[in-house]
Amino acid sequence: MSLKLVKIHTDGSCLGNPGSGGWAAVMSYGGARRELSGGYAQTTNNRMEILGVIRALESLTEPCAVDLHTDSQYVAKAIQDRWLENWQRNGWLTAARKPVKNRDLWERLAALLTRHTVHFHWLKGHAGHAENERCDELARAQAARADLPPDPGMPAQKSQ
Repeated sequence: MSLKLVKIHTDGSCLGNPGSGGWAAVMSYGGARRELSGGYAQTTNNRMEILGVIRALESLTEPCAVDLHTDSQYVAKAIQDRWLENWQRNGWLTAARKPVKNRDLWERLAALLTRHTVHFHWLKGHAGHAENERCDELARAQAARADLPPDPGMPAQKSQ
C-alpha cells in the first residue's frame, strides 16, 4: 500500500530574537488545503521554524509521504546535511562538542521522521512562492498577538 503524498510549506517568525514568535504550515493533499498556526511569547526564530514542521507532521493522522518546503536553512541543513543524525549519534552534542540548541524540538522532530517519509526542500524566502508567502503572513500574525503563552522550551526569564 502506498502512502498518501502530502505537500507542506512551513515558516517561522519572531519579533525580536528572542521575542514574540509565530509558526505556520500550509498543507495540501488532493484537493484539500489546511492552514495551521500558533505562537509563543519569548521564543526564537529557529524554534518557530522547527515548530512549524513539527506541528504540521503531528497533525497527520496516519503515516504519509511528505514533500516539505521550508525557507529555513537551519531546518533544511539539519536534515539534508545529516546534522540531526550526527547530533543524536554524538549524544546531542554539535561537531564543536557543545550542547545542541533546541534539543527538545529536534527530539520531537526526529520521532516524527520515523513515522513519515519526509523529503525536505529548501526554498528562498520572500521570493514569490505563494504558499511560503502565506505561511510567512500567518506566522507574523501569530507573533504579533498580545496573548501568547510562554514557550515551555525556553529558559525562564529572570525578573529584574
